[in-house]
Amino acid sequence: MVDDKKVNQVVDPGKGDVRGYELPLLLFAGFRTLIDRLHAELARQGHPDVRPAHGFAMQAVGAGGATASEVGRRLGVSKQAAGKTVDRLVALGYAERADDPADARRKLVRLTPRGLDALTRSAAIFDDLRADWAHTLGPERVRDMEDALRAVVPTDAFRLDAAGWLGGT
Repeated sequence: MVDDKKVNQVVDPGKGDVRGYELPLLLFAGFRTLIDRLHAELARQGHPDVRPAHGFAMQAVGAGGATASEVGRRLGVSKQAAGKTVDRLVALGYAERADDPADARRKLVRLTPRGLDALTRSAAIFDDLRADWAHTLGPERVRDMEDALRAVVPTDAFRLDAAGWLGGT
């Protein structure tokens, strides 16, 4: 039987059954809910053009800057895809290209004050979103959920290549 509410999922019609496919969907829906709320608030605070892929890319650029190749490696995308995303960040005023003082042949991508502001605001908004979850679920349940996820998620899983993994930057 196909569940009409969850496309492409074959399910057992039993009531109350725990279905394995629901865990990744719920985790993704929680992630998507947080990201959508983040971007709505960023737009309200003066950053209406920032998209999720931009946030990953700005994290990949980092405080010290990076080349487009390094951004691509950190995101798990091609140099061309990273360059396209960097071009968009530059056009929006979130990043700039500059000569690398250590190697005149290289161009660095650096975050502008606008880019740093977007990341700073994102961090504060994520704190507020976590507080909302704690208010709804209770602080202990949120801590327990975080601890449980830390127990099953490998320590090297905190990579920035989610944008590439999800289909592009």
